[in-house]
Amino acid sequence: MMTEYLNTHNASLLLSAANKSHYPQDDLPEIALAGRSNVGKSSFINTLLGRKNLARTSSKPGKTQLLNFYNIDDKLRFVDVPGYGYAKVSKTERAKWGKMIEEYLVSRDNLRAVVSLVDLRHSPSADDVQMYEFLKYYEIPVIVVATKADKIPRGKWNKHESEIKKTLNFDKSDQFVIFSSVDRTGLDDAWDSILSEL
Repeated sequence: MMTEYLNTHNASLLLSAANKSHYPQDDLPEIALAGRSNVGKSSFINTLLGRKNLARTSSKPGKTQLLNFYNIDDKLRFVDVPGYGYAKVSKTERAKWGKMIEEYLVSRDNLRAVVSLVDLRHSPSADDVQMYEFLKYYEIPVIVVATKADKIPRGKWNKHESEIKKTLNFDKSDQFVIFSSVDRTGLDDAWDSILSEL
């Protein structure tokens, strides 16, 4: 379904924005990606787009400090928002990021849904819960993607999934995808979820 609609190889980093005045001025639909600094957001983007390093992965979490807009086949954009919950960032810097992310999520008409990434191995952090509650409060469609599935035996996925859903107080009407950028588990499910929101 996805490949008929989108040529994912025709993807590029369009621009990085710090505030509203820098956002692209058109009506292309956007899907934002949010998650903790080391949850595997860049790997998720690269896997979905079949690229090795379109989104730069870094061993130093907290590298994305702006909203990065990726153009996909002139039909869709991914918007990578700064990773949260990274300790080595000063409080003022964190507050600034928070404001920038909030401004985008609350005021952007192009936004169709947010992919909220969590780590399948761990219970969601307070930041993860806060992000999910924020999206629910503003009635922004959310797709929860649990990454790093390859690090857990398949037989334990259900247990971890229910732990995550319980901690998030997960709304059954939202979509939940188990994902691994290593073996591409959940790749089609992730695309189906994203395209269903456009």
